[in-house]
Amino acid sequence: MRVGVVFPGQGSQALGMGVDVARAYPAANACFVAAKTHLGYDLLNLCEQGPEERLRETRYAQPAIFVTNVALAKAVGVALSPPVSAGHSFGEYCSLTLAGSLTYEAALGLVNQRGLAMQRAAAQTPGAMAAVLGLDPDALRAVVAQAVERGAGRVQLANFNAPGQIVISGDAAAVRVAGELAVEAGAKRVVPLNVSGAWHSALMDPAREEFAPHVAATTVLLPRFTVISNVDAKPYTDVEQIKTNLIRSVTDEVLWHDTAVAVVAMGLDLIVEFGASPVLAPMFKRIAGAPKAITVSDPAGVEQLRAQLAGAGDKLRTG
Repeated sequence: MRVGVVFPGQGSQALGMGVDVARAYPAANACFVAAKTHLGYDLLNLCEQGPEERLRETRYAQPAIFVTNVALAKAVGVALSPPVSAGHSFGEYCSLTLAGSLTYEAALGLVNQRGLAMQRAAAQTPGAMAAVLGLDPDALRAVVAQAVERGAGRVQLANFNAPGQIVISGDAAAVRVAGELAVEAGAKRVVPLNVSGAWHSALMDPAREEFAPHVAATTVLLPRFTVISNVDAKPYTDVEQIKTNLIRSVTDEVLWHDTAVAVVAMGLDLIVEFGASPVLAPMFKRIAGAPKAITVSDPAGVEQLRAQLAGAGDKLRTG
């Protein structure tokens, strides 16, 4: 059974995330134990007790999501042997960990430094993000250029989540003006996002500069199976490209839809999203030829996937 694995990024966090799976599976609990040692605070307690406002802070949200995502995958065990994986934004660190490109500790360290750098940059230069629905990329690029020309500030395309669903990011005034122009240009709706910074935009340049030396100092190996980058929607074949894209991902566009299409092209029987809430799995419904996509977020989901993988293995053995 060919099972592709995907991991969500920021925004997928939820109070209680990872708690039940850590209690049910030693491999998952080990992820949180290691995180407590590495981070210097009890991440599992934060996930369980909150407060929710702290869990939403970038410096805490990114490590919490990373650890929960990986813990869920580890809980499934050796039966999970994906031919391909991809992650949305920093969710890619989960894919690289699963594929042995980064050790768990190295990936957690990078995610922690990334979150800290981005939170500092957001505090230094506050920004905003908004999802634009029903406008194609070329039309939206023209709208964004118009907003910049009007002197509203910096704004750019940030996340290509699905056809007709693109997120813009930048200075709050520029995002607002671009949103108004997008509606005039035919967008169905513009939805402001509840975020604390202008992720994947030029406002994160200071974070990128702060974060780059940490990536440069980290040992990175070629992945054991295909990992598709969300920066360029291509499989990694070079270690230096991995490092370059991890740095770029702080400020560059997230080409999630193209990445998801590349995952589907691998000829899969099932796509599994490991995360606290269904973010990526529903998007595959809009991709032609995509197999069934599910979200595994708790022990019940882990057991259902284990049973499915075991059943597929039994069929192979019996012919």
